[in-house]
Amino acid sequence: MSSSPRQGRLLADVGGTNARLAWQDGHGAPIEHIQVLPVAEHASLHAAIRVYLGGLGRQPTAAAIAMANPVTGDRVSMTNHHWSFSQSALRDELGLTTLRVLNDFTALALALPHLPAHELRQVGGGAAVPGAAIALLGAGTGLGVSGLLPDGAGGWVPIAGEGGHVTLPAATARERVVMDALVRRHGHASAERVASGTGLLETCQILCEADGVDASAFGSAATVTEAALQGRHPQALEALEMLCGVLGAVAGNLALTLGARGGVYIGGGVVPRLGTWFDTSPFRERFEAKGRFEAYQSGIPVWVITALQSPALLGAARALDARP
Repeated sequence: MSSSPRQGRLLADVGGTNARLAWQDGHGAPIEHIQVLPVAEHASLHAAIRVYLGGLGRQPTAAAIAMANPVTGDRVSMTNHHWSFSQSALRDELGLTTLRVLNDFTALALALPHLPAHELRQVGGGAAVPGAAIALLGAGTGLGVSGLLPDGAGGWVPIAGEGGHVTLPAATARERVVMDALVRRHGHASAERVASGTGLLETCQILCEADGVDASAFGSAATVTEAALQGRHPQALEALEMLCGVLGAVAGNLALTLGARGGVYIGGGVVPRLGTWFDTSPFRERFEAKGRFEAYQSGIPVWVITALQSPALLGAARALDARP
């Protein structure tokens, strides 16, 4: 690989379960050669990148990596996986001129203005207000939160935060049962502990324990989802409905906080897999249940991102475009 020409960009969207890697020849070029690598099968991010580039036979001059964790300094450590690395060391190891590392939902936020209508499905609300703030969140391995604020000059400023770790907004007796169990187990019950793939599994297990029901059949979020959608298990269905309700409450809080009349986007891997079942879930009811501001909330449109290709890869490319 060392003898191959140095050109183009490496793009990556790295979550707690999978790393999606792609190639772009340069600014505005198509994003191609997308490959999904399970993070558990590679010792480090560097190792996964080397596998990808080795198969591609190319060596980039620049890279943008969207990560499912905070990016606050040179050392980056994933929240829901053991990968950890130094940005400067990774740049040197890969021989890059430019390396941009950013939160995965910050990258996804950068892609929102460029998503085509056919990659979105609206769930309630009216029309977006042009130029108003935009909110973004999504359940995957964890719960990602971001958004876009207008910069006053026709552009956008992405938000880099960790809103998935706000305290769980428990609003029902059963949600408080789950919240109390999460506090006993973890010391803090965050929204992510319910509104995520890992949270779905743990919520189902807690509900089964509370009801004296055997939960041994559930070994993953996928098994819980399957049992819920097929109506085979009451606690599985309750856990999935609770995930959607908590997601709606958090999305509503975010919309109020940002004044997100430009709309709310739902990304991540969990909700798109639910299809139109999600549209009649408790999500929208909890999104709008904000007392005196229910009318304000009811007009805000929510879109589920249904793109087959990770939009965070496009956002990563946009992050490189913004760099001199």
